[in-house]
Amino acid sequence: MRLFVALVPPPDILDELEEAVLPHKGDILGLKWIRRELLHVTLAFLGECDDRTVDRLLPRLERAARRHERMTLSLAGSGAFPGSGTHARVLWTGLYGDRRDLARLAASVAAAGRRAGTPPDKHRSFRPHMTLARSRQPIDVRPLMEALSAFATGSWTADSVQLMCSHLPGKQYDQLTYEPLKTWSLRQSSGGGGAGRSASGGPQGTP
Repeated sequence: MRLFVALVPPPDILDELEEAVLPHKGDILGLKWIRRELLHVTLAFLGECDDRTVDRLLPRLERAARRHERMTLSLAGSGAFPGSGTHARVLWTGLYGDRRDLARLAASVAAAGRRAGTPPDKHRSFRPHMTLARSRQPIDVRPLMEALSAFATGSWTADSVQLMCSHLPGKQYDQLTYEPLKTWSLRQSSGGGGAGRSASGGPQGTP
């Protein structure tokens, strides 16, 4: 099984994102936009795992989730990998709000994966973002980065993490599919619950 741990924004946030990107989806040839049902924030990519590894992984991920409080996040702006956007393969939108808490959560789930014996994640550090589109060949996405520079959603309370299985196209699946295997709730904050949506709708915090 090809596994990763993710946060999934709620439907109303995805509605706001879809409204912002829809007018630009045909702007650049060769850019393949991520289907709505696949949009997520990757906390840790765990790679190929056998059943024995998954058995060790599940309780460790559950303990990791219990150690972290719910957090307030929002999507805003855009960027690219590589960073300048002139020869990009990935277009993304950024995460704002409780970014330090998000980074700590990502570190915890990655550590849980390592202790369970999953293959090491080749990413050097966690960079909070959500991938919007990809290209097989390097392309210039600077016009899209400019068009989405003022984009911002309202905030939401991230209250759970999901273990996802990635099914590649083949005999059983005709397109890339993500299957949620397990969901763990994050702790209620000491203040008595999540913050919910903000009235202003703007980004909170800085990248």
